[in-house]
Amino acid sequence: MNLHEYQGKSILKQYGTPIQEGIVANTAEEAMQAAKDLQKQTGTKVWVVKAQIHAGGRGKAGGVKVATDLDKVKEKASAILGMNLISRQTGPKGKIVNKVLIAQDVYYEGKGKTAEFYLSIMLNRQQGRNMIVYSPAGGMEIEEVAKNAPDKIFKEEIDPKVGLMPFQARKIAFNFGLSGEAFKNMVKFVTCVYNAYINADASLVEINPVLKTSDDKIVAVDCKMTLDNSALFRHADYAVMRDITEEDPMEVEAGKHKLNYVQLDGNVGCMVNGAGLAMATMDIIKLAGGSPANFLDVGGTANAERVEQAFRIILSEPQVKAILVNIFGGIVRCDRVAQGIVDAYKNIGAIKVPIIVRLQGTNAKEAKKLIDDSGLKVHSVILLQEAADMVTKVLN
Repeated sequence: MNLHEYQGKSILKQYGTPIQEGIVANTAEEAMQAAKDLQKQTGTKVWVVKAQIHAGGRGKAGGVKVATDLDKVKEKASAILGMNLISRQTGPKGKIVNKVLIAQDVYYEGKGKTAEFYLSIMLNRQQGRNMIVYSPAGGMEIEEVAKNAPDKIFKEEIDPKVGLMPFQARKIAFNFGLSGEAFKNMVKFVTCVYNAYINADASLVEINPVLKTSDDKIVAVDCKMTLDNSALFRHADYAVMRDITEEDPMEVEAGKHKLNYVQLDGNVGCMVNGAGLAMATMDIIKLAGGSPANFLDVGGTANAERVEQAFRIILSEPQVKAILVNIFGGIVRCDRVAQGIVDAYKNIGAIKVPIIVRLQGTNAKEAKKLIDDSGLKVHSVILLQEAADMVTKVLN
């Protein structure tokens, strides 16, 4: 589950991580009041108005503005709220901004200089260990740093038996080129962020930039955090942070019916059961000259109702030119899937795109009879190669 910046920062703060303080607002009027409240809390005289969407690159896309007085806070918030923000991470469709974060200015003048760093924590699946990726070139897109200056990318793998060790936190601070009070504060900062990552059951924490202020404080200016959906039962207070307006509407609808769905940009809808079979089915479609329009897994307990809902979701995609149903009946019974196909055909009405059905396994014969006796215009196949050939045929 992806979180907004202000939500991720709130979790970091729970574990002692210093953050750029801020207050979220849904309207320009709320933004102005938030600026007043923030001034009382922090003494800031400059505010940063930041669009809250589940994507990075907001600054370059015009979603982050500095305001030097309260009237400008309202003006900047009005301009950002409701805008369709398009960045490299949102894709060409962009995302509508529904809320903004009014944050304090942490780039104030002092005795020393400010510096920006990059820090992220994620799972290295190959090693089976959490990994801290960090760079002294903060404030830049990490992909560009990796491309143009790979020597500025550092990694620290954490042994799960002992967790983050003090010497590793010190090594990170050293590679950032810090010393004195800033060094000590960075060691504490890294430790707090790692504790937040572990205890929140996060799958990603990315902070860009981590700021060394002019008086040697270390502050999280931004935060991108993703939580493990499978662990949300342990975190009821985090589960309520879900913002479905930031998610694909079709994926949200599929979730209501316990369907695993990911929208793609192809022309062949896929209805399968099991992730492995889904991947094989998408490979078949590509080999046949088509392109998958979705990844839709009806799961191991598919019944007629869920199959019908799966059809409705696939057919709502205008780019779909054909549907391939590829079900292996292990736990799920093929005849139930077949009944769902028949019911969907009757309840939805005329389905104009060709449907290719491959049902193998438990009650496959009964399933084929149901399909054959229904009188529906469905192409029934048995082998994977037959499915591939039929996809080619119906698309040409």
